[in-house]
Amino acid sequence: MTVDGERASDMRLSNPAHARTLLFVPGDRPERFDKAAASGADIVVLDLEDAVGVGAKTAARANVVEYVSGGVAASVRINAATTAEFEQDVSAISALACGVMLAKADESSIERLACLLPDHRIIALIETAQGVLDAAAVARMPGVARLALGTIDLAAELRVDPDRSMLLDRARADLAFASAAGGLPGPIDGVTTAIDDIAAITRDVERASDFGFTGKLCIHPRQISSTHLAMRPTPEETLWARAIVAAVDDPANGSVFSVNGSMVDKPVADRARSVLRRADIPI
Repeated sequence: MTVDGERASDMRLSNPAHARTLLFVPGDRPERFDKAAASGADIVVLDLEDAVGVGAKTAARANVVEYVSGGVAASVRINAATTAEFEQDVSAISALACGVMLAKADESSIERLACLLPDHRIIALIETAQGVLDAAAVARMPGVARLALGTIDLAAELRVDPDRSMLLDRARADLAFASAAGGLPGPIDGVTTAIDDIAAITRDVERASDFGFTGKLCIHPRQISSTHLAMRPTPEETLWARAIVAAVDDPANGSVFSVNGSMVDKPVADRARSVLRRADIPI
């Protein structure tokens, strides 16, 4: 299968399973919707939860419905199932052709949401201790397209610093194993609160990549290009992947052989192809 840059972009915009960057925009700020859509983010997430004050929830829902009804590809973050806003959010987006991100997702809340919105792709935003413990079950539920880690809320519940605590890495590992076992793509990492700190964004992306994460939540359009750049394979990784795929395609090689003194078999070849896809290089 050939995947070039244009086709990869189309896939990311149409399916949350392929998105690298997901940009939040408050639902009560409709003047920002088009700017977010033009930011280069793979998916715009119209937010009905944390970014919207209690008194603005109704107006935010109306804004989101009007915007998405116009045919714009987007996902909508809805309030947690334990809140009074949940059912109103679900009712508002039930007829929309959009993805849905559930705040503070766990097994019981995702099961409830999947019953209410059986035709919507769900991003389960894991940001509670219970959600982390339920991650393996959530990843196997019908309708769930991806797991995402809400680092800020989770750290607040655990009473730790999200930039330093190893408990957040424990959560990353749990979501990575849950996603792989559930047949889902790599999870989506949480936000970097420093909007213009390219070094911090790069550090956070690299750390999450070490745990198999392949996406990131963003809070400002200025974070998008830096995040995409940090996610691209290094030149050394790309050269390695090209060499592996070229050797795999050589009919003179069998199913197991060596390249530059290292063994190559199917899992190694699969990883090399994954590197080239991340670099938007046709294979």
